[in-house]
Amino acid sequence: MYIKGVGMTKFDYSQKQWWEFAYEAALDALEDAKMKASQLDAIVLSTISSAGGGEHQTHKVSLISDLFKTHIPIIETPSVCSGGGVAFWTANRLGFKNVLALSGEKAVDNRTEITTDLIMSAADRSIEQTEGMIFPAQNAFVWQEYMKKYKATMEDLSLISYKNHQNAALNPKAYYYKRQVSLEDIKKSPEVASPLRLMDCSMSVNGGAAAILTQEKTDIEVAGSGFATDYLLTFGREETHHFRATELAAKSAYEQARISPKDIDVAELHDAFSPIELFSYEDLGFVPKGQGAELIRSGKINLGGEFPINPSGGLKAKGHPISVTGLAQIYEITKQLRGQCGERQAKNARIGLCQNIGGAGGSITVHILRKIK
Repeated sequence: MYIKGVGMTKFDYSQKQWWEFAYEAALDALEDAKMKASQLDAIVLSTISSAGGGEHQTHKVSLISDLFKTHIPIIETPSVCSGGGVAFWTANRLGFKNVLALSGEKAVDNRTEITTDLIMSAADRSIEQTEGMIFPAQNAFVWQEYMKKYKATMEDLSLISYKNHQNAALNPKAYYYKRQVSLEDIKKSPEVASPLRLMDCSMSVNGGAAAILTQEKTDIEVAGSGFATDYLLTFGREETHHFRATELAAKSAYEQARISPKDIDVAELHDAFSPIELFSYEDLGFVPKGQGAELIRSGKINLGGEFPINPSGGLKAKGHPISVTGLAQIYEITKQLRGQCGERQAKNARIGLCQNIGGAGGSITVHILRKIK
């Protein structure tokens, strides 16, 4: 399959309905593809918003049918934070000529404790969370385990956050567009779960993203598309500070694309928390295990480096609207391969990678896009 068009809204706190974000992104993708909605053969949708807000409209596929005035198959693929990636993976395998992968979220529309409770449903609620293992605490423990085993420090996490904020300041779709954050601001941000600070955590926002896949040969090929899952209980796994599902999904994607990690020119990684980006360098094969800190210190993954990582600003500074993130990554990498990213453009990028994580590593997709024209 190939990518014919991509679309995305700005990520912010505007209070439109989830389907308004999705519809805006879809129209953007259709315009990019120079297509009409009537030319779509199927839609794959991923969103969790109506489950926690005041809308309570669970028959989402019928709502989308109404919006587009269509009777084509519409499939819903909820997978919490990896929903967008799973929608793309599914669309790539349906066998239709033109398929729209779509997501929209109004993730921030209520009191903090209600939004937090909805997000927490992406992990175990009866065993780990009753012991205080909400996501910041969980990732703090994982990071502590990593630091015990390898030579990494909080300084390394600050460099990751700083890199992503620098990139987001150049991205008109990002929440932190034109909003500079200094390295000192990051280091002095308050602790939320020791040793993780506020600036080590991504921010929930609202938004939408979409991608149109086609059997017609275009300029961007879906060269590899991997998907793997793992146990819900994070601390029931053999290793907490590496995600086995990333390794498996990446292996599948690399084999399909017939490339190795060293061939990647630009990547979007799921930095829900700074430590996840760091050990994802290793899970994706960019460096051996234990050497993730050396990669961020080297500057190779900054804009202007050998292969920029999270040129969009990542979840940290672009924002994280749950299911939308995976398709927002596809949007960024497609634009990067087309050379349409302006000041944040990766040099000579021809092969890009997207890693989208659901929960604490429980469902993960890895997609590889290749420029062929």
